[in-house]
Amino acid sequence: MNQPLAYIHPEAKIAPNVVIEPFSVISKNVIIGEGSWIGSNVTIMEGARIGKNVRIFPGAVISAIPQDLKFFGEETTAEIGDNTTIRECVTINRGTVDKYKTVVGANCLVMAYVHIGHDCIIGDSCILGNTVQLAGHVQIDDYAIFGGACAVQQFSKIGAHAYIGGGSLVRKDVPPFTKAAREPLSYAGINSVGLRRRGYTNQQINEIQEIYRLIYLRGLNNSEALDKIELELPSSKERDEIVNFIRTSERGIMKGTGN
Repeated sequence: MNQPLAYIHPEAKIAPNVVIEPFSVISKNVIIGEGSWIGSNVTIMEGARIGKNVRIFPGAVISAIPQDLKFFGEETTAEIGDNTTIRECVTINRGTVDKYKTVVGANCLVMAYVHIGHDCIIGDSCILGNTVQLAGHVQIDDYAIFGGACAVQQFSKIGAHAYIGGGSLVRKDVPPFTKAAREPLSYAGINSVGLRRRGYTNQQINEIQEIYRLIYLRGLNNSEALDKIELELPSSKERDEIVNFIRTSERGIMKGTGN
């Protein structure tokens, strides 16, 4: 859409039916997919790759260079998947030589004043509440939900379907299907409400609960718990996802209550 009060670099690739409101700036080396809406006073910088039907609200800055002293101008991207909503004043930095990209998946909701640092990889259908702050290199798997004002340390990993309570400080990895809360961040049960909303059966939920009882409530260390899970519990997609997540965690997972 031709908008005379917005600046659109002639080399930007904008689908014909994209709406760009007044006073927004679209730099070169930007791609915006069909059906997307760019609100007023949005800045979209070099390297942005924006999918279809994305909504970006006023004040957002997409694909600014990383806040990383090791960045030397390499060509990297910031990618936003289809049907994602980016609310007011969100900042998303592009990648560095680590991954060469920062990614927000499809069907996500990123609420106001969220910061997503360089080389973060966020899956599909995630929700980040107001003022969530992600340092660089954070990985968040599908359907994870963050309450407002969470802060996540660099290189942390958040498993699929996890729920992080508002105001949490995330310094350790959060395994899939769990709820995390308190200070320091601790296991607070499994995200049974979210799992039911997404079609998990009572049997699946009970199996996930039993896995985390062994990990967090039986006095076993992680290696002992995982060995016991693999020996005693039948293989399933959920079991294997949990075991693999914990075995490959480099930062270590959050502790149980009282540990």
